[in-house]
Amino acid sequence: QVISDFDMTLSRFGCNGRRCPTSHNILDTSRVISEDGKKKLKDLLHYYYPIEIDPNRTLEEKCPLMVEWWTKAHELLVQQKIHRSDIAQIVRESEAMLRDGFKEFFDQLHKNNVPLFIFSAGVGDILEEIIRQANVFYSNVNVVSNYMDFSDDGVLTHFKGPLIHTYNKNNTVLQGTGYFQQLSTRTSIILLGDSMGDLTMADGVPNVENILKIGFLNDKVGVR
Repeated sequence: QVISDFDMTLSRFGCNGRRCPTSHNILDTSRVISEDGKKKLKDLLHYYYPIEIDPNRTLEEKCPLMVEWWTKAHELLVQQKIHRSDIAQIVRESEAMLRDGFKEFFDQLHKNNVPLFIFSAGVGDILEEIIRQANVFYSNVNVVSNYMDFSDDGVLTHFKGPLIHTYNKNNTVLQGTGYFQQLSTRTSIILLGDSMGDLTMADGVPNVENILKIGFLNDKVGVR
């Protein structure tokens, strides 16, 4: 089985010298967010992102701060009264791009019946739409991410739990999903990610015999 992060792993980090957006960025900078909302979301990013990537802070220090960041960001998004019907258009208008070779990758996994498990701290509704619009949302693809919950008339009311951030992408948020138990015969894993938090994504997989971990070094290459 393949276990992969989404943002900056399956999606591109940059193109022609410009950064490509993450699933959160796509929403945060879209036309459905007010100017005030955009400013507040950007302020959160400038405060918390340096903490997320600080090599001198421990996980114990980072985790509660990541929960704080995601919770505040989700609350801001809820205030924007986002409509479910806007999501496809938001993605279409964005500069989201999947990595070179994505079609071959998704096609081969599907053709050979290899499960692809996408584990993302991003926004599930957005990343699913990216995959759908790329025509590669096959039956072997499963996603665990932060999903929106909408009212009967299609307005965002809250995000469903449990909250997934950069540093809890492991079996603590998978308990009860039973996902890996269904795949207990899949004892060889390719794990793809772009942050240290992604290293634990296969924790909780039973009977692992072989695991190949591949990291994408996108940013601050000299420092890291």
